[in-house]
Amino acid sequence: MAAGIVIGALESHGIHAQANRPVFMIEDNTVRNPDGFAKEFAPLARDSVKAYGGRYLAGGSGISIDGDPPKGRVVLIEWDSMEQLTKWRQSPEYKQARAVGEKYGSFRIIAVEGAAR
Repeated sequence: MAAGIVIGALESHGIHAQANRPVFMIEDNTVRNPDGFAKEFAPLARDSVKAYGGRYLAGGSGISIDGDPPKGRVVLIEWDSMEQLTKWRQSPEYKQARAVGEKYGSFRIIAVEGAAR
């Protein structure tokens, strides 16, 4: 019984540690119309990310250190959790921004959990 309590405590600690892991979202966006992308899509996307607690860490053309170069504009956004990112992704604000953005480019988005804090 004591072993069960210890294992349960360790599992609970592991679950809590995972809950505190940041999530990094990496975008590699292919932009077909830079002017429309910058003027119509970017402000909507930026506002929706901020409204749901995301933090922009970097953005630009990106430089390949090894392997194929990025196809377009690379953006790095930090979220407190995958749940927070998912809430944003399913939000009406993001869906509106995405509909506008698809007129001007295409998106490749990857999420990865960071190290426990």
